[in-house]
This record gives sequence, structure tokens and C-alpha cells, in this order.
Amino acid sequence: MSRLRTTMKDAPTSIGTYGLDRGQRDGTVSALLQARFPDARIIASAVPEYDGNRDLGAVARPRDLADVVVAIVRASFGVAETGSVLLTDRALRNNAVAYLAQHLIVLLDPVRILPTLQDAYLHPDLRDHAYASFHTGPSATADIEGILIHGAQGVRSLTVLLTF
Repeated sequence: MSRLRTTMKDAPTSIGTYGLDRGQRDGTVSALLQARFPDARIIASAVPEYDGNRDLGAVARPRDLADVVVAIVRASFGVAETGSVLLTDRALRNNAVAYLAQHLIVLLDPVRILPTLQDAYLHPDLRDHAYASFHTGPSATADIEGILIHGAQGVRSLTVLLTF
């Protein structure tokens, strides 16, 4: 367990992590949304604990998600070594939501945090889905005249809510 704590402490700082009691999921998600994204007009939720105002099941084309400010999804598992979460096709309901939303809130059960990427690659969720991707936070690039730009593509922030 000390290895897990050390690794999580060293995880990328682009990920915010919050605790979430099972009985207070909707209230905590709502409080987080109000505190961090008070002006969010379009919220897409792929989890039953929170109702967004964009129905992912009714999205005909991925580009229809381009105006989503916040997306709420559930991770299959997390990886302590890198601070990554695995998002699958079934959990996302529409794969594009994890890339087109401005901000991503990920619910993660802490018992589903694996120590290393090697453990993650052996996990059945990687082969039992048509689509699965690791997300570690906002992208960054310094390939334009050596200037570091955060959020060059994909989400601008990724927040993990630990669901106990």
C-alpha cells in the first residue's frame, strides 16, 4: 500500500482527485460542478448517479458533442503508476465525449486502482471491449518554437472523484 500512496503522490498534477461517499454521489458531483464549472451550460453524463442535460444516447454524430462543457464518466480502473484512468466504449456510451468535452469528471472506485501499467495491460477490461483508452489528463505540447502549451487537444481538465 505504501507503494500505491507514493505513486499516487507522484502522479501528474493535472488531475484533481476528490473523495465521494456512495450515498452522496449526486450531491458531491453537483457541488463540484457548481464550484469548478458554475457557467457550464452543456453537461453530458454517462453515469446513472447524475443526469446531465445532453443525452448521450440521442447523439447521432460525434461532432454533435463539440459544445459539451463537462462530461461525467466512470473509469473501469485507474493506474497508480501514471495517474491514468481507463475509459471504455460501454462506460463512455459515445467515445467522442471523452475528447470533445472541455472538462472531464471521472468516477473511480479506489479498489479498482492498479499499481502499474503492466498490471493494467493484463486486466480483462482491455480485451473485453471494442474500445478502451487510457486518459491521464490534459495534453501538452512544446513543438511550436519550444513554447509549452497545455490543453493543445482533448479535455482542458480531468478530475477524478473516488467513489467509496
